[in-house]
Amino acid sequence: MAEYDEHPAYPVGLRLNGRRVVVVGGGQVAQRRLPALIAAGADITLVSPSATASVEAMADTGEIRWERRRYQDGDLTDTWYALVASSDAAANDAASAEAERTRTWCVRSDDAEAATAWTPATGRSEGITVAVLTTTSQGRDPRHSAAVRDAIVEGLRDGTLAAPHHRTHAPGVALVGGGPGDPDLITVRGRRLLAEADVVIADRLGPRDLLDELPPHVEVIDAAKIPYGRYMAQEAINQALIDHAKAGKSVVRLKGGDPFVFGRGMEEAQALAAEGIACTVVPGISSSISVPGAAGIPVTHRGVAHEFTVVSGHVAPDDPRSLVDWKALAQLRGTLVLLMAVDKIGAISQALIAHGKSPDTPVALVQEGTTAAQRRVDATLADVGERVVAEEVRPPAVIVIGDVVAVGTDPAAPLEA
Repeated sequence: MAEYDEHPAYPVGLRLNGRRVVVVGGGQVAQRRLPALIAAGADITLVSPSATASVEAMADTGEIRWERRRYQDGDLTDTWYALVASSDAAANDAASAEAERTRTWCVRSDDAEAATAWTPATGRSEGITVAVLTTTSQGRDPRHSAAVRDAIVEGLRDGTLAAPHHRTHAPGVALVGGGPGDPDLITVRGRRLLAEADVVIADRLGPRDLLDELPPHVEVIDAAKIPYGRYMAQEAINQALIDHAKAGKSVVRLKGGDPFVFGRGMEEAQALAAEGIACTVVPGISSSISVPGAAGIPVTHRGVAHEFTVVSGHVAPDDPRSLVDWKALAQLRGTLVLLMAVDKIGAISQALIAHGKSPDTPVALVQEGTTAAQRRVDATLADVGERVVAEEVRPPAVIVIGDVVAVGTDPAAPLEA
């Protein structure tokens, strides 16, 4: 076989749909490589006496064929591509030799210089595949390849590598969930669309730090709905989305959390649909689970809570507008997560206790969750109303009610179901 020389590898994309591919060895290397081969549509045969649980699951679901034995000469007959990755050095040598004789492109995980092909570090972003191979006079450097790959893919995803004349400014609206506040918790797709926007209509609870990264030409509209303060009516927000989209602009509606979790995202989507305007919904990380998690509170925990319920607390239990069955909630054994409930928590706690919830039930209030200003105030259902006033808890805050509040602090908390 050819020794390493100074000639660079010739890059090429293999079209393996419906073509025979043989994988020798069912260990960790196969587990990492098989999903991409499956996605390419390859007709895959695995030859290995054993396999990891994940690889075995691929065989069980029919994504690959598994021959549970050691490699035998002739296994690569009519094969287009081979991945040799077993722990048996002799089998790897024999399979590699057969690939050389039959002119089958062959990757070896244990000896790259004995292979006829190398696997690049690959990444994907919106229909683009990035493949990176690096070589030096001492040989290949997969870690450097991966680092370059990551930098390129990240640039494509967040828009920083998109050439200006190639950027997609398709008119329409994207309802983007910005997550709970930390700018790093927006999704990759959401960040990319934000980088490509002409107009951004942003909520107060969206990741505000991301707005500083926008180019100067991007118009940013403040749609803040601050409690008891400035208010941009929902109808005005809808109309702004419609007007800018009809003007041929790429519009991002940047919302806190997830657009459809108390975000009125469906109202906006319906208004756009009525005008025949294309709308993309990009889910976001909801504060109902991320903020408790950031404060060390699991909303479910084995042996403690098998369910959690998310409730809007923006109206009091005795308000005729309330759609919440507080009596039913009081009977649940799981976790109760309240959003927009800081000023109503006193009335809510009284209603829960009146309907049978124990006054000693632990409560945690997490203000400004996932941000640098995050703080946690602990209480019980009996005194939470007083604690909110005494500690001057202000929105935005997520309130968690249930035994999970004590899990992170109580070493004796049960672990078994």
